[in-house]
Amino acid sequence: MSEKRRENPIKAFFVILKDMIKYNKGFAFGFIFLVIALGLTLMSIFSPYNPKSWNVVPKDLPPSFKHPLGTNSVGQDVFWLLTFAIGNSFLLGCVTAIIASIVGTIVGLIAGYKGGIADRILMSLNDTFIVLPSLPILIFLAFSLRENLNMVTMGMILSIFSWPWGGRQIRAMVLSLREREFTYTADSSGMGTFSIVFKEHFPFIIPWIMANFINTILWSIGMEVTLAVFGLSSLETPTIGTMIYWSTQYQALFRGIWWWVLTPVILAILLFVSLFFVSSGITEFLDPRTRLQRIKARG
Repeated sequence: MSEKRRENPIKAFFVILKDMIKYNKGFAFGFIFLVIALGLTLMSIFSPYNPKSWNVVPKDLPPSFKHPLGTNSVGQDVFWLLTFAIGNSFLLGCVTAIIASIVGTIVGLIAGYKGGIADRILMSLNDTFIVLPSLPILIFLAFSLRENLNMVTMGMILSIFSWPWGGRQIRAMVLSLREREFTYTADSSGMGTFSIVFKEHFPFIIPWIMANFINTILWSIGMEVTLAVFGLSSLETPTIGTMIYWSTQYQALFRGIWWWVLTPVILAILLFVSLFFVSSGITEFLDPRTRLQRIKARG
C-alpha cells in the first residue's frame, strides 16, 4: 500500500504533463525545445574538446558532417561549444531564480500577512531595490568583479535585482488571502505566523511562484547576454552571451562566418520563446478559473 502511495505523485505528474502538452500547443513547443536543450547540455559530458581551449580545430570551417555547426575564428567547434553554453546559461538562470524566489516569497508572505510596521519596513526595503537602476549598477559590478566572475557569482548578483518584484506581487496576493475565512480560523486556533503563511497561504501562490521562477530564468539569461555584449561577463566561460560577444569581436557576420553568430542568436530567440510559453502554460493550467473553463469545455 505504501509503495502505491509513493508512486501516485509521480504518476500524477506525468498525467498533468501529458494533459498540458495535449491541450496547450505553446507549452508543448516550449517544453519539447527545453528537453532538447537539456539533452544538448548533457552531451557536453562527451565533448572531445575543452570549451576554454582555442585552436583545437581548423578555423572558420562551414558546417559539415564532422563539424555540424562549423568552427569559429579561434579554432573551436561551434556545436560542442554550444552544448557548454546552454548548460552554463541555464546554471546562471537557475541560481538567480532560486535565490530570488526564496527571498521574494518569504518577504511577500510575511509582509502581506503581518501588515503594520513589519509590512512597512519590508516593503520599504523591497521598493528601494525596485527603484534602483539595475543595468548601470550591474555594469559597474560586472566591471569591478569581472576577474572573479563565474556563473554562481553572477547569479547571486542578478538575484539582488530580481527578488523585489516577486516580493511585492506575493504580498498583494497574501493581502487577499488573509481576509479569507480559513485564515481567521487558523489564527483563532493558535497557529503562529510562519505556520499560517507557509501552511495556509503558500499553497495558493505556488502556481505564480512556478511561473515567476521561469520568468526569472529568462530575465537572468537575457541580462547576461546584455552584459556579455559589453564584454562584462565571464568571457572565458562559454554562455549564449559570450558566444555572441566573441563572434562580434571577430566580425563573423561581415566576414561571412554566419554560422558562428547565428547559432547563439537563434538559440537565444528559441530559448526565450520556449521559456515564455512554458511559463504561460503553467500559469494557465494552474489557474482555477481556467481549469474550470477547460472542464466545462470537455463536458
